[in-house]
Amino acid sequence: MIIEPRVRGFICLTSHPKGCEQNVINQIEYVKSKGKIEGAKKVLVIGASTGFGLASRITSAFGSDAATIGVFFDKPSSPGRPGSPGYYNTAAFEKHAHAEGLYAKSINGDAFSNEIKTQTINLIKEDLGQIDLVIYSLASPVRTHPETGKRFKSVLKPIGEVFSNKTVDFHTGKVSEVTINPAEGDDVENTVTVMGGEDWKMWMDALKEADALSEGATTIAYSYIGPEVTKPVYRNGTIGAAKDHLEATAFTITDHLKSIGGKAYVSVNKALVTQASSAIPVIPLYISLLYKTMKEKGIHEGCIEQIQRLYSERLFDGDLALDDKGRIRIDDWEMREDVQAEVVKLWETASTENLPEIGDLEGYSNDFYNLFGFKVDGVNYDAEVDEMVEIPSEA
Repeated sequence: MIIEPRVRGFICLTSHPKGCEQNVINQIEYVKSKGKIEGAKKVLVIGASTGFGLASRITSAFGSDAATIGVFFDKPSSPGRPGSPGYYNTAAFEKHAHAEGLYAKSINGDAFSNEIKTQTINLIKEDLGQIDLVIYSLASPVRTHPETGKRFKSVLKPIGEVFSNKTVDFHTGKVSEVTINPAEGDDVENTVTVMGGEDWKMWMDALKEADALSEGATTIAYSYIGPEVTKPVYRNGTIGAAKDHLEATAFTITDHLKSIGGKAYVSVNKALVTQASSAIPVIPLYISLLYKTMKEKGIHEGCIEQIQRLYSERLFDGDLALDDKGRIRIDDWEMREDVQAEVVKLWETASTENLPEIGDLEGYSNDFYNLFGFKVDGVNYDAEVDEMVEIPSEA
């Protein structure tokens, strides 16, 4: 079939297998171009199929020759219906990992569930014995609690007061004012339950209990802080409360891993176009201005550049460069004073008319379509493509 993008708001309802594969190939080639990393050799990535999780799996495998197990929740293809981009990404990753003799297996299911935790641990014990590095990169809006069966839904809201500021429709380029009402009722608690650190700790507890972690094992979860302009709706809002909980959980997990010399860290990453960030008002305009500024300064990074630098310059070179709250800061280039000062200046004048000049809305839009395998250089989108792709380890 010929697959074209069908977009509804901040979601693309279709994805392109060849485009997704080319995206994966591009990331693999970037990691290889940067040389070998003396890193972990047995890696579990929870949330492994897109964004920072996929970049972590690629960097582990093709940077450190690591055996990887990836856990994710994605839709397979069916006749006449493309699979989700994460499914195609994983199929491509495994194909190229296996071609280079690398161990790579995947588990597709609800990572919040006890069943998937047990299935993953059984696979680790059977094939790898123990894991050296656990990457936790889940980004789900809902969670069914494994103990109670109750379904929780996260919300993106400020806390305490109404938030109003500029945003942009990245499809049309129209800059407008957005107003978001504050959290109410159980909004904060529900968001923390979905996006906080409880599930990360459950994974680490289960892995340790099963003796599936090697001596000195490390685990990393990903977070975001961001600038002053997004703080009311993001870091000081409901999602920020969840990130605070996630970051505090790192210390709890480290205490629990003391007997094996293990450590848990949170890495604060850069603002990038992801399926999750596309849904957050204000963020697309901020990222558009940020991209323009960082590209002009020659310090722009995508997911793979961020994670390759995290691995090569922080995790495995002996200098984590932790901040005063014990976090790894790989958002250091984004948060540079000169970068933020420029973004603030541009923000004040940003309008529908001048955004094409002062921002990089085209870069934002291209990155959005790339997430789903579209607008990727070197792919012929006019050609028929087989939507029926299988993940090798599931075939």
